[in-house]
Amino acid sequence: MEFQEVVRKRKMVRSFQDRPLPKAVVDRIVANVQRAPSAGFSQGWGFLVLEGKDETARYWDALWPANRRADWGWPDLFNAPVLVICLSNKMQYLRRYAEADKGWADMDERRWPVPYWDIDTGMAALLALLTAVDAGLGAVFFGVPDQARLRATFGVPDEYTAIGVVAIGYPKPTDRPSPSLGRGHRAVADVVRRGRWS
Repeated sequence: MEFQEVVRKRKMVRSFQDRPLPKAVVDRIVANVQRAPSAGFSQGWGFLVLEGKDETARYWDALWPANRRADWGWPDLFNAPVLVICLSNKMQYLRRYAEADKGWADMDERRWPVPYWDIDTGMAALLALLTAVDAGLGAVFFGVPDQARLRATFGVPDEYTAIGVVAIGYPKPTDRPSPSLGRGHRAVADVVRRGRWS
C-alpha cells in the first residue's frame, strides 16, 4: 500500500473478528516497532507480544475484569488475536546519556526537558498501528489502567512502564465508529503555524 494511503486509512478499530493472524504479519509488526527513532539510539523500550486466546485472555482477565468489559461499548475488542504492550524504560536513557560519547557524567533526569523514553515508545506504537493498516488489518491503541497488576501478571520488571497497548486483528465489518469521529479534524489553520505562532 502506498504510504499516503496508509496514513489516510489509519483509524482506531475497536471491533475485531475472532480470527488469528499469520505469524509473518505479527513478525513484521514486531520488526517495525523496533525501527522507531530513539534519543541517542537508546532503544529504551520493550514490547510484550500476546498472541492467541490464551495469552490475550490473561491480559483481559487481569486488567479488564468482567464487570468493566460488560460496560464497554465495543465487546468485539476482546476478539483481538494480538496485543502488543508497549513499555518504556527511563533508566536505559539515563544510563545511555551517562556514557562517554554523550558527555553527561551523571544520570540526572532533570537534564531531560520531556520524557523521551515515553515519546520514543509512542512512536514505536504508531509504527505498529501503521504496519497493521499496511497489512490490511485494524488496530487500536489504549492505555493500561493498572501498572502494578500488569507487572505482577506478566513478570514485567519495575524498570518498565507500559505507555499503552496496541490491539491488532482483522476488523469486523460492523465496527461501530467512535462518536469522537463526528468532531472531524481541526482546521489546518488551528493547528499549524508557519514562521511563528502569532
